[in-house]
Amino acid sequence: MADRRQQLIACRESKGSREEVALELGISKVYLRMIETGALKPGRDVMFRISSYCGQPLEILFPDLFSDERVV
Repeated sequence: MADRRQQLIACRESKGSREEVALELGISKVYLRMIETGALKPGRDVMFRISSYCGQPLEILFPDLFSDERVV
């Protein structure tokens, strides 16, 4: 499992509960939790929605997906 996505979690906590944020993003709270913990890689559209919602670049919110160190 990938490391927790700390900036994503911080953004979500600043915006509200996991349930509230998931509802605003149009996804389930379970899916959001799994994205936050790194258990799942979100789809492209969801990543862009989250990035726009948080006002942060994808590289900051999902560093494990954009790191040069990750194994493909």
